[in-house]
Amino acid sequence: MRDDRLMVSVTFDEKRGYVGTAAGLHLPVVALSLGGLRRKVEVLMLPEDVIVVLNLDRAARLERDRRRRGGEQGRERAWRR
Repeated sequence: MRDDRLMVSVTFDEKRGYVGTAAGLHLPVVALSLGGLRRKVEVLMLPEDVIVVLNLDRAARLERDRRRRGGEQGRERAWRR
């Protein structure tokens, strides 16, 4: 197995969610969570076996940290119902 890494630059947009871009992707990838973003990128890169590395900018880091602390839980849980 080769050590192929795909570096994905990630930002956060209030209206769209997490937005990832990389040289190997033709269009930006959008997802509501970082896990969802990683899965979408992995599917887009099939059949290649790549290691997806998410490089978060300041906006994405702040949103990730806010979610980890449990901020605005009502908003996040509303879409799960």
